[in-house]
Amino acid sequence: MAQTALKADKQDSAKQRNSIEKADFTLAQELGGIELLDASYQKQNFSRHSHEGYTVGVIETGAQKFFRTGSNHLAPQNSIILVNADEVHNGCSATDNGWSYRAMYPLPEQFSSINQELGLSSKGAPYFPEAVVHDKSMADMLRMTFQTLKESDNRLLRESVVYATMIKLMARHSKHKGEQQTQTLAQPQLALVKQFLDDHPGADISLEELALLAGLSPFYLIKQFQHTFGLPPHAYQIQARVRLAKKQIRNGNKLLDVALACGFHDQSHLNRHFKRTMGVTPGQYAKEFTGMRKSASLYKPAYLS
Repeated sequence: MAQTALKADKQDSAKQRNSIEKADFTLAQELGGIELLDASYQKQNFSRHSHEGYTVGVIETGAQKFFRTGSNHLAPQNSIILVNADEVHNGCSATDNGWSYRAMYPLPEQFSSINQELGLSSKGAPYFPEAVVHDKSMADMLRMTFQTLKESDNRLLRESVVYATMIKLMARHSKHKGEQQTQTLAQPQLALVKQFLDDHPGADISLEELALLAGLSPFYLIKQFQHTFGLPPHAYQIQARVRLAKKQIRNGNKLLDVALACGFHDQSHLNRHFKRTMGVTPGQYAKEFTGMRKSASLYKPAYLS
């Protein structure tokens, strides 16, 4: 009897541990589409990866530790996490009890479009120099934005809070994107390789072929590519494939077809890399977007008409 009770307690504890691993993705239609995440993790350990969009998140409980811009950072409760688009980072819990956060992933062109509408087109997309910021009013505004996008169907309200939040975020915590980077002599060649991997993520290409494309030696290409973009070419290719997989999954494609179209060997190969990057499996990600595609197609903001 005691052993049965002990076994039940262990099962309950296991269920509690598993229940804290949660990641709910949604797609807000504002600005042409902004991905949102409401997540709680305890044991999730994100490998080094990057996103095509910025990461703008608020730590709700616990604390997260992560790598960004060449060093490690600690984000406690109520702090804001900022990761620039295409910037390599990772993440895991800084406490035994895990962490929870809400985040959005706006694209560079969405920030740029706002600057253009404000008559600040020369600024382009912003750069956020600080990985963790402590700004209570900004954190509260982000929370209000996340809640509004979750609960309200008033388009004017939704668009207004998104615009106001992104404008305030840029004004308080960004600088011009070009101010922080110095270019190497090989920058144009490296950009050419990056563009090829972005445009053809499923391509089966060798290091020698990439080096020939860039007009660089293979060794120099690996060294300078990682120095510039934070990942070696093969790891960047995996990230480009995951990004393409996300788009195809949101379009409703079958997972096996997605895996093969994106250059993965099979579905398990896709599952492994997708989970390391996104914190959920492709199947879980697909489930989050089931039923959203029809409603998304029916909603087109007036300024995009």
